[in-house]
Order: sequence, then structure tokens, then C-alpha cells
Amino acid sequence: MQLTGAQIVIECLKEQGVDTVFGYPGGAILNLYDELYKHSSEIHHVLTSHEQGASHAADGYARATGKTGVCFATSGPGATNLVTGIATAYMDSVPMVAITCNVGVPLLGKDSFQEIDITGITTPITKHNFIVKDVKDLAGVIRRAFRIAGKGRPGPVLVDIPKDVTAEVTEYTCQKIDPIARVTDKMTDEDIHRAVEMIQQSKRPFIFAGGGAVIADADQELLEFVSKVQAPVTDSLMGKGAFSGTNELYTGMLGMHGTKASNYGVSECDLLIAVGVRFSDRVTGNAKRFADKAKILQFDVDPVEINKNIVTDASVMGDIREILKAVNKKLPQQNHDEWIEKIKEYKLKFPMKYPAEGLSGPYIMKQIYEKTGGDAIIVTEVGQHQMWAAQFYRYQKPRTFITSGGLGTMGYGLGAAIGAQLARPDKRVINIAGDGCFRMNMNEIATAVRERLPLIQVVVNNHVLGMVRQWQNLFYEERYSHTVLNDSVDFVKLAEAMGADGVRVTNRQELDAALEKALAMKTPILIDCIIDCDEKVWPMVAPGAAISEVFDEQDMKQS
Repeated sequence: MQLTGAQIVIECLKEQGVDTVFGYPGGAILNLYDELYKHSSEIHHVLTSHEQGASHAADGYARATGKTGVCFATSGPGATNLVTGIATAYMDSVPMVAITCNVGVPLLGKDSFQEIDITGITTPITKHNFIVKDVKDLAGVIRRAFRIAGKGRPGPVLVDIPKDVTAEVTEYTCQKIDPIARVTDKMTDEDIHRAVEMIQQSKRPFIFAGGGAVIADADQELLEFVSKVQAPVTDSLMGKGAFSGTNELYTGMLGMHGTKASNYGVSECDLLIAVGVRFSDRVTGNAKRFADKAKILQFDVDPVEINKNIVTDASVMGDIREILKAVNKKLPQQNHDEWIEKIKEYKLKFPMKYPAEGLSGPYIMKQIYEKTGGDAIIVTEVGQHQMWAAQFYRYQKPRTFITSGGLGTMGYGLGAAIGAQLARPDKRVINIAGDGCFRMNMNEIATAVRERLPLIQVVVNNHVLGMVRQWQNLFYEERYSHTVLNDSVDFVKLAEAMGADGVRVTNRQELDAALEKALAMKTPILIDCIIDCDEKVWPMVAPGAAISEVFDEQDMKQS
């Protein structure tokens, strides 16, 4: 059949099973939005307050489901407003297709109104990108974009379409889209045998789970693997929920704000089994001293990650779920009772602590966990509240903790929470923000209201840029350069002005009442939680130190 370029885009989205897109219209993309109007019963479009919000929402939708998120933007500033969201998705391996429309082909390269080379701008932060100058290529490019975004290690793909191409007509034939196969072509019997051999030779193994295990939906295979190895388990920020935080073998997060049990255990183990991790500097600390008593066995789908940050002794390449299945078949039951007991002693000796009285960041997270029964999707911005949410909420399933780990994007959470809530209407979605982060994209409260989402926005409000202030306090002799937010912004009034409910809490009793009210509501509500400006995230590893040198407030008092 003969279709316009705009019609082809919509039909290709329907081929891929896309039911929700996030975006903001403009002149160059009008043909596409006009066609979208005709298909509103099949594809729900969410008009965000800002294009960055659209990109974060597509990201949150993808993380909550494993499906590819989709966002739209027009040319020029519309397209560039997507850049931070695309970079965020790239750093955390999130499948996303961003569709932008540019000026017409004859106007390209002439500094035309709202023209920008968005493919040039996004080349370093996408798995691939395209500019489609011939309508005959359009359907093939969009199908290829979705396959690239979802195959192997996922990531964002951008498709830029000049406006005249969206109006031109060509032949279109609908295609059945086959599921993307899991990557196993580099997974060899020899590598599996070597991995099994190393595990059998180990006396003090430790398993380190990362975002790759979440992306691969490998939680059941990981649970079986942990049981067979009989080893303690730590995770990265991105690995939350791959292994249940309620399991007795779980030791807490690893790295800069990881638990002492995890940091000490990894520093003393003789085999570190890395399952879908990229060995971020926030995890390793001083890389030369990271797990220096251990052999490193790494499982990963991306060959680039092997020996990139930490030199490995052996590796298995492929989809994490398939690797774990193969290893589980060949690995006999192991026994490490003595090692497990030692790590349990660390957990008992060095528990996570927080103030016994008053409203604090950790207490807020603990109460959210208790009130939700651990069955919510938690989204965060970036900073102290993010670390507290990672430390004190016990994630039991994958895709229940959504955060910007690699890029550390302030302003990410609210858009991502909107995407996650639309993707998972069966779940309560709670976005946790610091007051500094919340200011960056708080306009998306209006989007949540328009979409009638039962979204809960918690603001951990200390009237400072908390994590930056913490570093200034510890490492910059208390020179609080431009980190004090001593203005008169009232987040409760702001929420109410946008059509949401709002409540301020200053103590534990008020928090409990506010959370109960919020969980009973079916419309957006903001809870403004006032805490002390000098509350810190503990434990901590200083920059350049080994993770074995982790310290907390008590250590500082004794030093």
C-alpha cells in the first residue's frame, strides 16, 4: 500500500507493539503528530512539560518493563532537549528509540530555522543513529533501530527524519517482527568449563550482581547460581533487585557507599564472580587495590567490558541468563559454611545505622519500605536520597529500582516515574528526590496530574545540595560554595498550583500519616520531608582509597 512517511512511522511503531510514546510537538514533526492523532486509540501519546521529561519517561517505561521506550521531539532545541535523557539511557544500557524530525532535505546544512545536526551531536551517546533522507528507506531504518536498541547490551538509538520525508509517499508492506534472540554466539563450552573449575577451586567466593542481571531478567537463574555456589552476594546500584535484599546471603551494596560487610568481604574473597557489571569507579574505589586477593571471573554480554576497568582471570561472554543456565547445569553443589559464617559476623558487627530519633533520610526510606511492603517501584533522582534509597529499601525483584547510575542525572526521576507508572499501572510508583534535584524538572508534576497517575513524589528536603555539601564538609574544610538553597520555594504550594495534592512533614508521626494518605490516593501527591542539612550518607569510601578503607561516623569520631 502507498503511505506517507508519517504514516509509515506510525505503522512501524504498531509493528513493534508500541502502545505509549512520550513527546512534545513542533513545526518539523507536525506531519507525524497529525498522523498520531488518527491513531490515538492504538498509541497513547503523553505530552510532557519538557522534551527532557519525555526522554526520561521513555527511559523509565523501558526500565520498568524491559520493552523499548519511545520518545518524539521536533527539530533544533526540541531535539537537543532530548540529549541528557539519551545520554542517561546510554550509560545505563536502556533500550530507547528517539524519533526527531528535522528541516526538509533541501534546507539541511544551510543554518535553517531550528535546524540542528542531531545525529552528529548524539553519535557518542547512542548505540547507533540515522538520518533518513529517502522515504523508501524509512520503514527499514525504524525496524533496524528497534532491533539495535534491544539486542545484546541494550541502548538508545536516534532516528532523525526531515519534514519533507514525512510527507513523501512510498510503498509500505507490514512485517511480522520476530523476537530478538538472546546473544550466545561467543559463549563457549571451554569458557563455561573454566568458570566451573574456578568456582570449584574457590574457598571464599563472592558474587557481585549488576545491571546486566536485571536487564537479562536473570533473577531466577541467579538465585539458583547463588545457592549452588553457596556464596555471599553484593550488588551495584544498577543491580538492585537482581538478587533479593531479604535473602540471608545478601550483604548490601558494594563500593563508595556500600556496606562494610560487602566491602570487607570482597576485599578478602579469593574469587569474585562479576555478573553483568561494568566495574564503575564508584564500586571499585582504588582499582589497583580492588579485590586484590581474588581471582576475577566475569560474565557479560558486552566484550568491551572485559578487562576495561578491572583485569579478569577468566570470562564468559553472552546473555547473562543463558550463561547462568549453562553454568548451573555443570556446577556441582558447593559448600562454604565457614566463609558464610564470617560474612554473617561482618553483617552483625557492622549493621547499617541511622539516628534513633527524629526525621532522617534513612528513616524515610525504611518507612516507605514498611508501608509498601516492599512491593513498590522506587524511582530516584541523584544524591544522598538516592544512596539512602539503595541502602534502606530492600528490593526483592528486578525492575523495581529505577535510577540514573552511570550519568548521575539530576532531574531524571520524575519523568522516569511517570514512564514507569504508565508502564506498570498495577504497581505503586514512588519518586524520591532531593530538593535540589526536584527543582530541575518539577514541571512534570503537571504531566502526572494531566495523566491522572497515582504517583507519589517524596522530596527529601534539607535546603542544600546534600551530597555536594557532604563532600565540602569532609574534604573541602566546610567551604559551602553555592550549595545552600536558602530561598522561599514552597513545594507543597507548587504541587497544589499544578493540580496535585501536597503535604509537609517534619517528624515521624507526620510522615507515617502522610504515607498512609498517599498510598490510599489515586491521584498525584507530593510529600515534602524536612530533614537536617548536615545529615550524611554512611558508610563512605574517600576518593582514591580502597574499598577496604570504608569508614562511618563512628570511625571519624574515634580517629
